[in-house]
Amino acid sequence: MYRTHTCGELTMKNVGQQVTLAGWIQRIRNLGGMTFIDLRDRYGITQLVFNMEKNSQLCEEARALGREYVIQVIGTVAERENKNPRLATGDIEILVETLKIINPSAIPPFTIEDETDGGEELRMKYRYLDLRRNPLKNNLLLRHRMAQEVRRYLDGQQFIEIETPVLMKSTPEGARDFVVPSRMNPGQFYALPQSPQTLKQILMVAGYDRYFQIVKCFRDEDLRADRQPEFTQIDCEMSFVDRDDILVTFEGLIKHLFKTIKGIDFTEPFQRMSYADAMAYFGSDKPDIRFDMKIVELTSKAKGKGFGIFDQAEYIGGINATGCADYSRKEIDALTEFVKRPQIGASGMVYVKYQSDGSIKSSIDKFYTADELRIWLEAAGAKPGDLLLILSGAREKTLKALGNLRLEMGDRLGLRKQDIYAPLWVIDFPLLEWDEEMQRYFAMHHPFTAPVDEDIPLFNTDPSKIRAKAYDMVINGVEVGGGSVRIHQKDLQAKMFEALGFTREEAEYQFGFLMNAFQYGAPPHAGIAFGFDRLVSLFAGLESIRDVIAFPKNNAGRDLMLDSPSYLTEAQLNELRIKVVTDEKNC
Repeated sequence: MYRTHTCGELTMKNVGQQVTLAGWIQRIRNLGGMTFIDLRDRYGITQLVFNMEKNSQLCEEARALGREYVIQVIGTVAERENKNPRLATGDIEILVETLKIINPSAIPPFTIEDETDGGEELRMKYRYLDLRRNPLKNNLLLRHRMAQEVRRYLDGQQFIEIETPVLMKSTPEGARDFVVPSRMNPGQFYALPQSPQTLKQILMVAGYDRYFQIVKCFRDEDLRADRQPEFTQIDCEMSFVDRDDILVTFEGLIKHLFKTIKGIDFTEPFQRMSYADAMAYFGSDKPDIRFDMKIVELTSKAKGKGFGIFDQAEYIGGINATGCADYSRKEIDALTEFVKRPQIGASGMVYVKYQSDGSIKSSIDKFYTADELRIWLEAAGAKPGDLLLILSGAREKTLKALGNLRLEMGDRLGLRKQDIYAPLWVIDFPLLEWDEEMQRYFAMHHPFTAPVDEDIPLFNTDPSKIRAKAYDMVINGVEVGGGSVRIHQKDLQAKMFEALGFTREEAEYQFGFLMNAFQYGAPPHAGIAFGFDRLVSLFAGLESIRDVIAFPKNNAGRDLMLDSPSYLTEAQLNELRIKVVTDEKNC
């Protein structure tokens, strides 16, 4: 037996017992006549004591050990003189009688501590060491608990967990597929699923009216903090439901997670906001509603006064920063540089200060009287002491820039607190979005999203105005899930394919199996998928999803620990009948 107890369970009730522990050495403290070792396993830390007077040889052996050695000790539990209230085992220590080295350790490339000296790339290369640290261990434990609670809730709602294939058919739209060559079918390829979308719709046709799985998905796209080439979804589908059924059921799931994991009880229904309002008032389809500071349109109030930038703009809008009228020139210049960043895209910024004494000061006051500027301030709900920040230009671009400026001001003013959660549903998305370069429509969600019933005639007149029966769950400015009511009528699906530019033959080739299934009594159905990695990172208070994934990839899509992707041997390529063509310029 390697151990009788873990390093996190011994307390005062065990004093006097002989125990066997095993684990890794966290640290060693040599105090002359005494040597102390903190022994660690995934359950906690226990202090070991080696006494030079009682057993000098054993004490010398302990001093020769190093960090991360794997050892086994036998000893007696004793009450500590200097208790450590920060440890669950802080009231006791082990008076060691027997020491066995199970495995020595090389010197780790970084310290295995909560606050480590290892950079992200180094820690990813030695992920098995990084996973020994408490922050990552706690994240994975949180992930485990959340997965169990998801299953518990959905099982209670009569959902069935069904696995779907990882090797499937490549489909257009969305991100690029990862493809897998078929040795038995030369020249043909499987695709790794971007989601099990078509398969879960097939399950609805098959009569499994409540399906879910916690499933791996794959997208070959450029990466950032909240994206990975492989990620995990809570994937769900229901039959004989409408949009409200979905919203109520999965709002219930999120409330269940908050209550069981965070101890937060949401008693009121989540807010529902249209896509149009989200863009008009927050400049984003994933608004952070922890704070107000809504965008106000000023176009009609600011045009026609001889200020060329405004007179030529399609849209003029602003946000009111409460209590910021005392911002210095340096602070305003910093905000101007922020909105001019390429990723924000504004050409400049105008400000209006509503000073505490009621006077008004602006960067464009030579074009506007104080009374004219006061109308803007009133429209924005400003009070003495506030600062109005204004951007102008093309409507969509300016709204997005204002949305980013709003978030920046929220950060500067400490309004985006991590211990506050503000969930909402965003609904009534556009069904289609126009691609100017390709001169065609794309599905904003996917080709099976149902249009709002009263908008169906717009397929023949103005497809851009069709609203979708689609919905996103947003928490604190992060989209954590989304889905839609599906098209289940063959004629309506044909209209959708036509709007997307598919020929009958192309639609048949790509989705024939689903269309064929729909001939045999397809029920009305709808679904949703939550980004499980994002949801866990939100609950953990992290910006990046990498630290809630055991073995993530870096920004180049590489696993630094496994050193993958890697090259295949010539024999493997020949067996697959694949020839690799290299770009000589990049060799």
